[in-house]
Amino acid sequence: MNTNEIIEIKGLLSSSKKIVIVTHKNPDGDAVGSSLGLYHYLTALESNHNVTVITPNDYPDFLKWIPGQDTILKYDSETKKAISKIEEADLIFTLDFNHLSRSGDMENVLAKTKTTFIMIDHHQQPDTYAAYTYSDTGMSSTCQMIYHFIEKLDDLDRITPEIATCIYVGIMTDTGSFRFRSTTSITHKVIANLIDHGADNTGIHESIYDMNTLSRIQLQGVALNNLKVIPEYKTAYITLSQKELDDHHFKKGDTEGFVNLGLSIKDIKFALIFIENKGEGIIKISLRSKGDFSVNEFSRSHFEGGGHHNAAGGRSNLSLSDTVEKFISILPAYKNVLNQ
Repeated sequence: MNTNEIIEIKGLLSSSKKIVIVTHKNPDGDAVGSSLGLYHYLTALESNHNVTVITPNDYPDFLKWIPGQDTILKYDSETKKAISKIEEADLIFTLDFNHLSRSGDMENVLAKTKTTFIMIDHHQQPDTYAAYTYSDTGMSSTCQMIYHFIEKLDDLDRITPEIATCIYVGIMTDTGSFRFRSTTSITHKVIANLIDHGADNTGIHESIYDMNTLSRIQLQGVALNNLKVIPEYKTAYITLSQKELDDHHFKKGDTEGFVNLGLSIKDIKFALIFIENKGEGIIKISLRSKGDFSVNEFSRSHFEGGGHHNAAGGRSNLSLSDTVEKFISILPAYKNVLNQ
C-alpha cells in the first residue's frame, strides 16, 4: 500500500461513512481480533462512522470475551440484517482473507456490491477484487497489519486498551504464542507497544489458553490415541470422527492447536489433523510444517486449500478413511523434500 493510497484512504475516512468489516468463515483469533481492533479504531474517529463487523458464522467460546465481540453480526443467523448492512455500505474492509470465496455464504452478496473494498491480509496469492490492497505474506498476522495500517495513518496515539487487546489476541494466536518463524523483532516491538497501551498480556493468554473444559481435555486424549507417525516421511497425523467429536460434546474451537501435537514429536516435519464434519459433508484438514516444506503448496495441490508456508487448511469430500488413504498415497512424491 503506497503513500498515494494511504492519502486516498485518509480522504475516504475523513467524512462519515457506513462501514462494514468482514472476515472469513470459521473465524479464528486473528480474524476476530483484527476485525474488532479495526472496529474500535474506526468508531473512535471524529468522522462519526457507522461501523458493523460481520462474520460468516460463529466463532469459538474462548474468543467471546474480546472487547466489542457482542456487537458482531453472524451472517448465518442474522442474514437479512447482514445483507442490508452490506448493501448499504459505503466502504467494506475484508480482513484475514484474500478471496471472496473464503467468506462462505456471503460471497455472492459481496461480489454483487459496487462498494469500495479495502483488503488487509497476510495470506499468499491475493485476488484483485479490492480497490485498495494491503497484502504482506511475511507478516505474522492480519492483526499486526492492522497495527501497521493505523501506523500508516499516523494514528498510533489513538490506540486504546480495547484496540491493543484485540490486536494482541490475533498476533499471539497466529504466531503460536510468538514461536513461529513469522514472529520478527518488529512483531515483538509491536507487542511491547500494545502492552504499553493497555494490553494485559497475562490476562489475554489465560483467557485464550487456560479455559479448557473436561470434555475438551478428554477429546485431546482421543486425538493423541489416534495419532499416527510415518517416520520415513517425517510425518504425523491425527484423525477425529464425527462420533468421537459428538461423544465429547464438541464445540467450535475445541480442536484448536491439536495439529501441533504431531509437530511437537522429535524429527517430525509435517503434521496434519483430519476432522470429520457430517454437517458440511466434508473432512476438514489442518496442516503444519517445519522448515522449508510448504503446506500451502501441498494443500492447494491436493486438498482445495491453502494458507501460509508452514500453516494451512484444506478439505476433502471423500470419507474420513478415504481421505487418509488418499493422503498416504500422495506422500511418496514428497519423500525427498521431507527428508532433506
